Amino acid sequence: MAQVSRLRCVEAMALDPARLVVLYAELGQDGAERVISAAMEDLAGLLTTLEDTAKIAHRARLRATIAEICELAEQVGLTSMVRAARHLAQCVEQDDPVAQSAVMARLGRIAERSLTEVWDLGDLSS
Repeated sequence: MAQVSRLRCVEAMALDPARLVVLYAELGQDGAERVISAAMEDLAGLLTTLEDTAKIAHRARLRATIAEICELAEQVGLTSMVRAARHLAQCVEQDDPVAQSAVMARLGRIAERSLTEVWDLGDLSS
């Protein structure tokens, strides 16, 4: 009898708190929270766009969306999300749909944890 193994993917999440400190120092609490909140909303929208664009395999739009994700994630210190998005860009450039699918799933897991972490860190949800 064959056994079924359950694999659980746990992504390491890296956050650059120094980037958040800089935002708070430059913009004050209210300004930083507005910027971070807007970035989080934009990232969520971009991730949805990325999934939709991947379904229709529009490579130019994929590259543009990935670049936007990298820029916003870097702005708020989501280093693991930036790294995963860059890996995704490599998969798109190499036209490797299997790797692209795997890295898209990885980016989604990292994004979920990263967005939650930033919200919690700054207590922006209240």
